[in-house]
Amino acid sequence: MMVARFRKSFSYALGGLCSVFRHEQNFRIQVFCGCLVLFCAIFFQVSTVEFIFLCGASALVLVLEIINTAIERSLDIIKPRLSEQVKIIKDIMAGAVLIGSIFALVVAIFIFWPYLLSKLSDLLIHGTI
Repeated sequence: MMVARFRKSFSYALGGLCSVFRHEQNFRIQVFCGCLVLFCAIFFQVSTVEFIFLCGASALVLVLEIINTAIERSLDIIKPRLSEQVKIIKDIMAGAVLIGSIFALVVAIFIFWPYLLSKLSDLLIHGTI
């Protein structure tokens, strides 16, 4: 019985993720960027700790975007006409996603910069990557 409830809950959560992916362009862009970060992490063979930080920062952005979408949809149901209060709340949520995205970008730069410099110097000195 508990397994069936867990499976049902999991399918609802997966359906929610599919819905956000299908209807939110920013989420699709953020998923693409997250996949790009994971590809680069594998390519540069980053350490386990660096990999965890990259995954955490990417997940933070995706979670914030999902929360942003849920709040925006809720506000559209409660107050369909755009009021000043709704606009402010939506702007605040967009700001939260922006802060998370900037944080993820800074984490990626700090982690990948030494790897990029190393690959660049190998290319310039030895002509190989």
